Amino acid sequence: MSARGRIPRILAKRAILLSVALVVIMLLTAVILGATGYDEKILKAIVVTELQAYSQALRQQLKGSGEDIEKLIKEREQFLISYYGLDKPWWERVIPMAFNAMILNLGYSLSEEVANIAGLQPPVRVSDAILITLPRTIIMLTIAQLISIAIALPLAPFIAYRRGSIWDKLSISYAAFTNALPIWWLAIVAIYFVGFQLKIAPTSYRGVISYINRFWEDPFTSFINILYYAYLPIIVVVIGILGGWLYSVRAIAIRVVSEDYVFMAKAKGLPERQVIRHYVLRVIAGPAMTLIILGLAGSIGGFIITESVFDWPGIGLLYYAAITTGDSPTIIGLVYITTLVYIVARFILEVLYVILDPRVSL
Repeated sequence: MSARGRIPRILAKRAILLSVALVVIMLLTAVILGATGYDEKILKAIVVTELQAYSQALRQQLKGSGEDIEKLIKEREQFLISYYGLDKPWWERVIPMAFNAMILNLGYSLSEEVANIAGLQPPVRVSDAILITLPRTIIMLTIAQLISIAIALPLAPFIAYRRGSIWDKLSISYAAFTNALPIWWLAIVAIYFVGFQLKIAPTSYRGVISYINRFWEDPFTSFINILYYAYLPIIVVVIGILGGWLYSVRAIAIRVVSEDYVFMAKAKGLPERQVIRHYVLRVIAGPAMTLIILGLAGSIGGFIITESVFDWPGIGLLYYAAITTGDSPTIIGLVYITTLVYIVARFILEVLYVILDPRVSL
């Protein structure tokens, strides 16, 4: 079989393997949620809390006998148990969610916190909550990733070309420092100094919701206000991840600048900028593309702790709300969507590898 004839077969195999990986991840997520009793414990706690509030309200409003009140409380308890699915075994409650998610039937969330982040009233479609919060994460994290890429991609090859220089040492030190420093800690420091002390940035970021929702009513004003809310989170994330991008692209470029053809280009007296552009950047484009595509796909999943610190109403905060309230439909829906995005990105890379470098399929 010719190399061209093998390409569809190779891609089909890799698509099947990636699909199997997706199914396994979904089933493992469902088993972890259900078999460990995690969601059941949280849901029971929610039922107890709601019953306590209901009982207090009844006793204040009704002056009937205690038996009548206890009967109403018992009826309410049965309703809540059925409402949250606690009258079913975990496998009947959770496993079907995983299979339904794989056909994009993500179900409904009963969590008030999840609905609040999405700006809706419970029960809310999980798909709606994800579609509403996803653009907010893109505004914050994906844009920060793009800015970091735009800085690192042209700059790192120059740093690698001058290996051992002061710029090279500074970039390595910066990468080591920021990789050891949690982004959420940077977020806390930034909010304190820039928000509370300098008062040139918000201290609460939930207000961005209204400007995103009303964007098309007044695009210019909405854009300015969204920028006001987003600029500090974006700067913090760029500071936190730029070192990693510089170090990764530099590591790829270092192997290239040591090649004979690069030394030959130097010996010919070609300008440094031309050598880097034509003999380094073009060669590292493939490996760098892998980092870029996977980095952008990963940004869709959000930063749970960082978004929680900023109270930024994106995918990360939605994850946090779903986890803390034991909201299995939302957790499974988020795992499915974020994993699906990553797997699609991987498949795109496989297609590009096979098309651009047929040796990959050998």
